[in-house]
Amino acid sequence: MDKQNNDTQTDTNTKPKGNGVGKTATIAVVAALIGGGAGGGLAYYGFSRMSADNMGVTSKSGDAGTTAVTKTKSTSSASQSAFKKVKGAVVSVINLQKASTSTNSDDGWGALFGDESSSSSSNSSSSGELTEYSEGSGVIYQKKDGYAYIVTNNHVVSGSDKLEVILSDGTKLTADKVGTDSVTDLAVLKIKGSKVKTVANFGNSNSISAGQTVLAVGSPLGTQYATSVTQGIVSAKKRTVDVTDSSGNTTNEATVIQTDAAINNGNSGGPLINLNGQVIGITSMKLSGSSSSSSDSATIEGMGFAIPSDEVVSIINQLVKNGKVVRPALGISVVSLSDISSDQQSELLNTPSSLKSGVVVAGFTSSSIAKDAGLAKYDVIVGLDDTKITDVADLHTALYKHKVGDTVKVTYYHGSTKKTASIKLTQTDESLSTSSSSSN
Repeated sequence: MDKQNNDTQTDTNTKPKGNGVGKTATIAVVAALIGGGAGGGLAYYGFSRMSADNMGVTSKSGDAGTTAVTKTKSTSSASQSAFKKVKGAVVSVINLQKASTSTNSDDGWGALFGDESSSSSSNSSSSGELTEYSEGSGVIYQKKDGYAYIVTNNHVVSGSDKLEVILSDGTKLTADKVGTDSVTDLAVLKIKGSKVKTVANFGNSNSISAGQTVLAVGSPLGTQYATSVTQGIVSAKKRTVDVTDSSGNTTNEATVIQTDAAINNGNSGGPLINLNGQVIGITSMKLSGSSSSSSDSATIEGMGFAIPSDEVVSIINQLVKNGKVVRPALGISVVSLSDISSDQQSELLNTPSSLKSGVVVAGFTSSSIAKDAGLAKYDVIVGLDDTKITDVADLHTALYKHKVGDTVKVTYYHGSTKKTASIKLTQTDESLSTSSSSSN
C-alpha cells in the first residue's frame, strides 16, 4: 500500500532539476476484505419480493414520446452553500523547475535499444528553461497590504524554481514563497491581491467529530479538474501517521484528520471544509494500493488525511512572521507506552500496573535539558502542564504550543514513583542531535 502525497506530476521528456516532489512512500499495512456473498444474496431476495406498487413505480396515461423534465427547482443543500462560500478562494499551484538535458558521447544507439551501459559517458546540464514539474492545490486565507496569502503543502512547492497560481476564474499569477515547514508539510505563498475576491475562513478543528460531513476542494489530476468538490465524513478526528523524508526514512509523527472524502493526486494543499464553509484542515496525503495473497485480497479506498486547522493557523502565522518555524525541544527520544510489550514494561520500566498510557524516554540528545532536569532513561511522561500525555502525538501537540524560553511542568513516573520537573525550554528542534526516529 502507498501513502501518497497528492500533488500530480507532469511527465515530460526532460528531467527537472533537483530532488523534486516524491509521489509515494511505501508503508506496510494490510487490510482484509471479509464476506460479500451472503449480503448480495439477501439483497436480491428482498428485491425479488417487492411488487411494482411498493417500489414506487407509477403509470400515467398519455401519448408515448411526450416525457418532459419536471420544472420544479432543485433545493439548495448545506453542501452547496458551504462549497459556494469557499470555492472562490481555492487555487491551483503550479511548481515549475528548470529542465535538464543529457548528452552522450556515443551515437545514441545503445540508449535506443535499452543499453544503459553507455550512461557513464552521459553529461547532464540545465537548459535554464522552466517546465511544469507538478501541480497541487491551495487556499487563500488572508488579504493584507495589497497581497493575498495562500496556504498549501510544502511538498507541492518543494524544489521549485518558480511558482504560479491559477485562481478559480482562470487568472494566472506568479507566486512568491513566504515560508515553508517540512515537519508539518505546510507552506505559505503570496500573490498580488487585486484579482482576489474571496478569502476562506478557518474553523475550529478541535470541535469536529467522527461522522461529521465534510467536503474536500482542490484540483485532482491538475488544473483540468480545478475546483472539484467531493463529499465524505470525518472518519477519525485524530490519527497519528509517520512523517518521512525524501528517502523514505521516518523523521517524525503527525496528528491528522482522517476522512473518506475522495482525495486524488493534485488535491494536496486544498481545504477540507465543514458545512459552514469553514476550513477545518489542509489535505496532505492518502493511503492507496492493494494487497493480495492466495487466501484473500483487499483494496484500500477512502483513507485521506488532512492537517488540522488549529495546527495550520499556528504554523502559517509563524511562517509569515519569521519565514520558518522554530520549535522548543526537551532533548529526548521517545516511544509511546502502548508500543511497549507488557513484559518489557515490567522488566525495564517497573511502573505501576495501572499505568496504561504515556510516553517512554528512550534516550537523550548530546545536551538534553530534560536530562539536566532529572529525567532518566525509561521514565514515563504522563503530563505536560495541565495536558494529559497518552502518546507521542500528545507530547508533540502540547510541547509545540509553547515558545522557546517558556517554562513547562513535566509529570512523569520514575519506576513506581510519580514526579514532576520544571523545565525551561532553552533547546530547539534545530539543535537536536540524535539518531532516534521520534525526538522532542
